[in-house]
Amino acid sequence: MAGNAVSAPFEADRDVPGLIVKFGDYPLHHGGVGAIRSLGRLGVPMYAITEDPYTPAASSRYLRRAFVWPTTGAEEPGRLVEGMLRIGRRIGRPAVLIPTDEEAAVLIAEHQDELAGSFLFPRVDPALPRRLASKQGLHELCMEHGIASPSAAFPESYDEIAAFADTARFPVVAKNREAFVRRRRPAVNGTTRIATREGLLTLARDWGEQPGVILQEYLPREEAEDWIVHACFDADSAPLALFTGVKVRSWPPHAGMTANAYVVDNPELADLAARFIKQIGFSGIIDLDLRFDRRDGQYKLLDFNPRMGAQFRLFENESGVDVVRAMHLNLTGRPVPEGEQRAGHRYIVENIDLPALLAYRRSGYTTPHAPARASGTELAWLAGDDPMPFLTMLARFVRPGAKHLYQLWRTHRRGSSTTATK
Repeated sequence: MAGNAVSAPFEADRDVPGLIVKFGDYPLHHGGVGAIRSLGRLGVPMYAITEDPYTPAASSRYLRRAFVWPTTGAEEPGRLVEGMLRIGRRIGRPAVLIPTDEEAAVLIAEHQDELAGSFLFPRVDPALPRRLASKQGLHELCMEHGIASPSAAFPESYDEIAAFADTARFPVVAKNREAFVRRRRPAVNGTTRIATREGLLTLARDWGEQPGVILQEYLPREEAEDWIVHACFDADSAPLALFTGVKVRSWPPHAGMTANAYVVDNPELADLAARFIKQIGFSGIIDLDLRFDRRDGQYKLLDFNPRMGAQFRLFENESGVDVVRAMHLNLTGRPVPEGEQRAGHRYIVENIDLPALLAYRRSGYTTPHAPARASGTELAWLAGDDPMPFLTMLARFVRPGAKHLYQLWRTHRRGSSTTATK
């Protein structure tokens, strides 16, 4: 089992710290813990922005300091930039920024000049990350560059939704159009499958005069397979590290965060991703979600996250390089060792894979390209050399679950008492 400190055939610059940047209230984020461990095991001083002092990330032995800064992601950009500069002064030397959400990635890109003196990060077209994180912007870029994606509509009013419903083939998928609207006024709680015209019109009545949604073609899961690409690109949009894998389970099912995945070699998919990145001129870390549609044999791009993905620790090459290590090495002027990816390696997110497993067994979904047996396993939370994040996750994850079960018991008890008195 992976997860303990290992020696790498390269040395990172230990004079350049890393800073995990996240905006919003989601303390149980295993991706941030993975990045802290990945660079921390190389001796890189690690810092993180956390919601409170008791998050799993804050408890890692590899974290030098947690900067407690509760945010929602809906703050004015100027306030967020000021807060980051304040943190930079407290660190006292330029740190590599590692954003874990779209809000952070976009803020860094759009305020590069203000942040450049205090931090290190890949330089990109300031407008590009926001466009990639937008469902509409990504769809338009796919159309411009010949990348397959599900057909989509972007209604601007209830009347346009009604017109769409008259001709659409159901089910359809609804998503929040912009990554940033989900914090302020989300139309849906996440990727939402809508089975009927009536169901769509009922939901749409609550979306207001300007519905911030994308209505997308539904790719039937029995005719599809979910793939992921994680990579890091240099200033010339050339790949420093590029990995492909297949998603076995996610939570919520078929639409949420990766719960179980395998590293699977896919040269066709790797080439597609590299060509697209070169065409749009992106640099830095990416996390792509694609669905292979067996009906037409195409990989259709669903999501482009212009930052580290939560499951990035699935992927590491034979030289011990993952995408976070690749970025740190590159930004500090060091070569990035090449190597083949660890085909057959498995990644499990302990707290969400069990419910996902039960849901997928009921659905009958299969992943033909997943290996029959894993060559190794990386756990998202549990690590022998850093046990506290796992224990902290359990404490924070189990308590709400126990409260929910207690509330169900109380409701059942009240119902039984009512029945007995009749």
